[in-house]
Amino acid sequence: MAEQNKDLWRGLGNVARSALQTRDYSAASLGERLQEIGRVEAKELVGSIPAEVAIPGVEVFHRKVFHQRYRGYFSEFAREDQALLGKIGLWPKQWATAKMFAGTSKGFHIHPPHIPEGTTPDAWFKKLFVNEPTNYAARPYDKEQWDVMFFIQGICEMFLIDERVGMPRKKMRFIIEGDDLCSENNVGVVIPSGVAHAIRCASSQDLIMVYGTSTVFLPENEGRIAHGLETPDTPEDWETYWNLA
Repeated sequence: MAEQNKDLWRGLGNVARSALQTRDYSAASLGERLQEIGRVEAKELVGSIPAEVAIPGVEVFHRKVFHQRYRGYFSEFAREDQALLGKIGLWPKQWATAKMFAGTSKGFHIHPPHIPEGTTPDAWFKKLFVNEPTNYAARPYDKEQWDVMFFIQGICEMFLIDERVGMPRKKMRFIIEGDDLCSENNVGVVIPSGVAHAIRCASSQDLIMVYGTSTVFLPENEGRIAHGLETPDTPEDWETYWNLA
């Protein structure tokens, strides 16, 4: 016991001691870890996300990936009217794919929620997600863009922030692994309109995703917030030279 009370770092010089940091391995709640880089894996959010940290409408569901030795792998995205998407009544009207090079990020993106005439945004969201959270038929999927995302290669860090009027501004930050990395972190994610979302390629490998949307692509529905990483600045001397008369 006396040995444990000694200064572990007494053998280091002052320069190193002044710069020294140690990682905090103490247990933290899921809510606390959702705010920190790399502290939550997607598998921790599959099924029932605790209400105190859940963003209403966001779903994280497990996907089975069948790896075939010496050949590759096979996995399904979704079947119409079955499993989670069948339960919530969401079936995409458009499918797309995207590739992000290693070291890049995408977002934040956000899609405008549909607010019916004769009601206010906060009253509408309270009805949908507080008073009648399982009344999925009331969701206006055909009038606003919901996304369902799948990752087939690489490692993704996903960021979600609820920006809907009257809803608590909850944030979720977690790691998803692509199908090429067979694990419990192979998941699909449902993102409602009004929830800002961003993606970071979190490994040295390119990130490839497939996603479906509840409506077809409309440029006016593509809101962008703090998206500077998508448009990196060119060197200052390039700009100076370029703008010479």
